[in-house]
Amino acid sequence: MKSLNKLVLLFSFIFITLSLFSQQRDSYFLHTVEKGQNIYSISSMYGVNQEDIIKLNPGSEKTIYTGQTLKIPQALTSHMKETFHTIAPGETLYRLTITYNVPAKTITDANPGLSAENFKAGEVIRIPIEEDTPETILKEDKVEETEKPKCKDMHKVKRKETIFSISRKYNLTENELIVANPEIKKGLKKGTWLCIPYSSAEKETETFIVDVQRTPPSNLELFNQNKEAPHRISTIKTAIILPFMLDGGHKQEALRMVEYYEGFLIAVDSLKRRGANIELHVFDSKNDANTIQQILNKKELKEMDVIFGPLHQQNVKLLADFSKQHNIRLVVPFTSKDDEVFNNPSIYQINTPQSYLYSEVFEHFTRQFPNANLIVLETTDGKDQYKREFIEGLSVMAKKNSFPIKTVNIDNIEQSLPTVESLIKTDKTNLFIPASGSDAALNKVIPLLQLIKGKQIEAPMHLFGYPEWQTYTSDRLQDFFDLDTYFYSSFYTNNLLPAAKNFINGYHKWYKKEMINTYPKYGMLGFDTGFYFLHGLATYGTDLENNLERIDLTPIQTGFKFDRVSNWGGFVNKKVFFVRFTNNYELIKLDFD
Repeated sequence: MKSLNKLVLLFSFIFITLSLFSQQRDSYFLHTVEKGQNIYSISSMYGVNQEDIIKLNPGSEKTIYTGQTLKIPQALTSHMKETFHTIAPGETLYRLTITYNVPAKTITDANPGLSAENFKAGEVIRIPIEEDTPETILKEDKVEETEKPKCKDMHKVKRKETIFSISRKYNLTENELIVANPEIKKGLKKGTWLCIPYSSAEKETETFIVDVQRTPPSNLELFNQNKEAPHRISTIKTAIILPFMLDGGHKQEALRMVEYYEGFLIAVDSLKRRGANIELHVFDSKNDANTIQQILNKKELKEMDVIFGPLHQQNVKLLADFSKQHNIRLVVPFTSKDDEVFNNPSIYQINTPQSYLYSEVFEHFTRQFPNANLIVLETTDGKDQYKREFIEGLSVMAKKNSFPIKTVNIDNIEQSLPTVESLIKTDKTNLFIPASGSDAALNKVIPLLQLIKGKQIEAPMHLFGYPEWQTYTSDRLQDFFDLDTYFYSSFYTNNLLPAAKNFINGYHKWYKKEMINTYPKYGMLGFDTGFYFLHGLATYGTDLENNLERIDLTPIQTGFKFDRVSNWGGFVNKKVFFVRFTNNYELIKLDFD
């Protein structure tokens, strides 16, 4: 009877093992689309071709939607160093350590965004495959016998227990226990879970029996054990690596980088006055990869807590790889067109990637205008700034929310006026949206809308546009007020607000000059990014990532709302404002969070 029970247990374990590995043996795993994701970002996240995703998901080349489940191809080869796993209902971290034959710490280290709280069905996690992981389990559909996992049991250390007493309890040598748990060389800690390995004699056994009666450690216990305890940072070691072009070069670019640094210095000074200790290292990268590599070779760079830079996309990977290797936060203040954030947990991308930006804009749009009528105005002028992806997303949003949407070419204002006028609906909020963000397009749009406004049609009407309109404000201010204009942006400042006035006065006092008239203003960007991260590190230390929403900051220009793109990736800034110029000459910044 005992032999029969053992046989039943053995086959039960094999069945469970095969079930848990089924998604890895298959050619794909499942991904649930999140807000702001598109096929490109998902393919970058998993390191697969867009075409391969589309093959498994017909129709996804046209559109995907939040909450949709996609099949993601996963090739299993003998050279594979990692696999992706979609957590199944009822699955636990402990079970995954047995299934994949890897320690819990290996899984938690590979997924910095994973916690006991968000360990739930549907989450995708990255699992490194160790070199000695049995490939037969991964590759074969049928398993004749099961390889032993490294741990036959888990033991929770009790008060006064020693390595010797635990070894004797499980018929192990002290060395066998230490080899399975190298960290105990520094001493045992009450409450810690230890891996109980098979003894030398047991390793010779062909099969093994799982103790189904033992209560395994919970997710919370394993996460608490394997996540490093946060600590304060006494001196925040900070590096700025930007192309200041001190030896000449692109003058305008250099001036913008200098202004960013000047704003950053004001933030450092402000924080030091509050008691923060900051050690600042500044390097001129000269926009040259060789120079950046020379900077990274400096001994002190490995000791940084945070690095700010670079300017250009082509240099991000060099800094990103270094930051990931040495576990240093990398704040990328400028480019939004780099993919490193999808697979590097150290990166903070300030400038929102377009798909995430538009997703936030459309969500805020439907909240602000729940009864919208959309009229898209096309012109030949400004084709170089045509907002194709935005207009396509606008059409999808309109369809989803049953908003009427029409597109009209207005190159000839007189001929197009009757058509545009006929599209206005008195029972809806009418939004006129240029298809281009250029000032040249506004040269056609504004006269047309002024003519319509002069007809005194009894219907709510607004002009709606783009972040770059901030640079046209000095010339278009009256028109923007007349047309009750909105535009969206991740960067915006009202120079009349106290925080902005104080910064501008401080900048004048320090540098005896005006900031460059650009969008965004680089001095303000330097202040906001410097203050946000350095204040966060001074307040929360190494636990910054769990307290991003708690950082106390009134930004001058830049809003911050960071979300991790995946359990193993970095952070993107999803903060978006709407700015409104009302008919009553009010300037309102709408913050939806």
